[in-house]
Amino acid sequence: MNTHVRTTIGHSACPHDCPSTCALNVEIIDGQVGRFYGAKDNSYTAGVICAKVARYAERVHHPDRLLKPLIRAGAKGEGAWKEASWDAALDHVAEKFIAAEAKHGSETVWPYYYAGTMGLVQRDSINRLRHAKKYSNTFDSFCTNLAWTGWMMGAGALQGVDPREMAKSDCVVIWGTNAVVTQVNVMTHATRARKERGAKIVVIDIYDNATMKQADLGLILRPGTDGALACAVMHVLFRDGMADRAFLAEYTDDPAGLEAHLRERTPEWAAAITGLSVAEIETFARLVGTTKRTFFRLGYGFSRQRNGAVNMHAALSIPAVTGAWAYEGGGAFHSNSGVFKLDTRLIEGREMAVSGIRHLDQSKIGRILTGDREALYDGPPVTAMLIQNTNPANVTPEQRLVKQGFLRDDLFTCVHEQFMTDTAKLADVVLPATMFVEHDDIYKGGGQQHVTLGPKLVEPPLGPRPNLYVIEELAKRLGVANKPGFGLTARQHIDIMLDKRGLGSFAELQEKRFVDMQPPFEDAHFVNGFGHPDGKFRFRPDWINTPAPNKPPKSMGTQGDYARLPAYPDHVDLIEGADEIHPFRLATSPARSFLNSSFTETPGSLKREGRPELLLNPLDAAKLDLSEGDVVEIGNNRGEVALHVKLFDGVLSGVVIAEGIWPNSAHLNGEGINTLTSADSPPPYGGLVVHDTHVWVRKVDNVPGNGSGRGTGERLEIRTLLN
Repeated sequence: MNTHVRTTIGHSACPHDCPSTCALNVEIIDGQVGRFYGAKDNSYTAGVICAKVARYAERVHHPDRLLKPLIRAGAKGEGAWKEASWDAALDHVAEKFIAAEAKHGSETVWPYYYAGTMGLVQRDSINRLRHAKKYSNTFDSFCTNLAWTGWMMGAGALQGVDPREMAKSDCVVIWGTNAVVTQVNVMTHATRARKERGAKIVVIDIYDNATMKQADLGLILRPGTDGALACAVMHVLFRDGMADRAFLAEYTDDPAGLEAHLRERTPEWAAAITGLSVAEIETFARLVGTTKRTFFRLGYGFSRQRNGAVNMHAALSIPAVTGAWAYEGGGAFHSNSGVFKLDTRLIEGREMAVSGIRHLDQSKIGRILTGDREALYDGPPVTAMLIQNTNPANVTPEQRLVKQGFLRDDLFTCVHEQFMTDTAKLADVVLPATMFVEHDDIYKGGGQQHVTLGPKLVEPPLGPRPNLYVIEELAKRLGVANKPGFGLTARQHIDIMLDKRGLGSFAELQEKRFVDMQPPFEDAHFVNGFGHPDGKFRFRPDWINTPAPNKPPKSMGTQGDYARLPAYPDHVDLIEGADEIHPFRLATSPARSFLNSSFTETPGSLKREGRPELLLNPLDAAKLDLSEGDVVEIGNNRGEVALHVKLFDGVLSGVVIAEGIWPNSAHLNGEGINTLTSADSPPPYGGLVVHDTHVWVRKVDNVPGNGSGRGTGERLEIRTLLN
């Protein structure tokens, strides 16, 4: 009997939608993955990864993983399926696409994807099929628009201070991101600065989350009021002589105009808007004003408001006033996505793109699938979809419209997935997908500076196939396999891309594992000038004409109520504010054990998260006669969601938090939290406003089920309107 167990270590990168893009060491035991570890020799990952990825074997070996192609055998959403061969399933998909195109034209087909994998080959190859077939384009509005737009308005380039410089700071300001939960490596470098330099950590957020608990100074403010805080801080900096006037004169566009504008933006003014005290605002301003090596780590969360681009620009303006950019360990960082410059034109088939093909906003999928003419840009209805790397029936706003659209009899949907997600349940064809250790790909980390290879480490189970396989096979059946970019393996695509960037080949990068692309100090700190043509940081942004990575095409035009955007950093009351009917403001903040809708199926994550809950201030609960564990229904004109109450004094009165994107079925009435969120476009370039929602709260009786949090889909009986 052979009892020898062979264990090796493979190397990869975390593929999920997280700025950290951690370099991984993967334990491989007799051809199967075991434990996952952070690579200690990667200077950003530094050996630390989040607990959910450390347990990734739970996903790879999960008993509910999809293993065979499935074709719907009953009514949509009924859950009746018949197994099919890959050839039969793909033939069926191609036939449906061809029939849809014959009836409505090519734009009726909408390939739909996002960031379930961040690998450049497996994620982006769907665009090659899109362009080859002249299917509808997608306007990416999910994640980065508001934050990147606000950053670009000020800095003019999507890059910043080396994030590893946090360890060399005397003050680290973590603003609008729960880094312990969403970017654990931020804390690695921030806590090193505290340990080695005695640095102070400031955390600014809307509730007392896991990151706030690590802070020396924690500031809890009302959602959507970050611009007011930033303006009051800059008011104090000018008022008390802490503004770096030499830096301002050399590197900024209009410091005198900014100072005049801020004279009325006092701490008292901001306190009334933000819910902070005057003392808290003054303390924060003095700290950053007297600490030149202050590092502003600006996240995504605080930008996901209708005024989110303004909030980002205002917060980014503070280090320009203090002159912190001039110092190692000082300045600001949001994303390094602009530094990599990897050429993905062949992967995406961009040379086949033609003008005149419409763009559809991915956030408005509910409106699009229910025939909203404005959302469809007066084009044909969407009657066929291929969905990879995203779960729109769970993660997109206005869920009732989304579900209504997917249930249309004249819509054909193919979903390529790893698990039976909320979206897969509504599909006509479901194809099983590989996981990242089972295929080749390459990754770039926007939250850091490395390009990291993710080679295939193990064989997948019999059945699942990579995204690239699906795109290639559909291209053959749809008559475009002879077009540029098709017929290449993932490794060949990576070889071409690396060679164009001067980074060698797949084999060479496999030996190195990752390559550091961090720009030199002078570029990262904008010593040679900011990214605008005049080299100046802009306090007076051109909200309409400034280039940005997510700027909508001309056919879509400027988005939202852009006429109200301010001339200087400011608080703009564009948010969906509380009112008499909707007295609470809701944010859908990330849960520690989930990542968007991923990891909601793994036993470890489910055990740690428990059930969907609403974090409610005890003072509000007392007024509403609510106790711990009571069931409430929260809602607005978009719908209602039922979940349990968790009393929590770390959230301000009038604010409620629902952590995580739980599956819709995990809620007591079977409807997920994005039933409540809006697909409205924020100015100026669009985006997602999932933390900008007003709601009412109603107590309910006659709770269906056993109270475990698993929904039955039954309507709850409303007892009392609480407002």
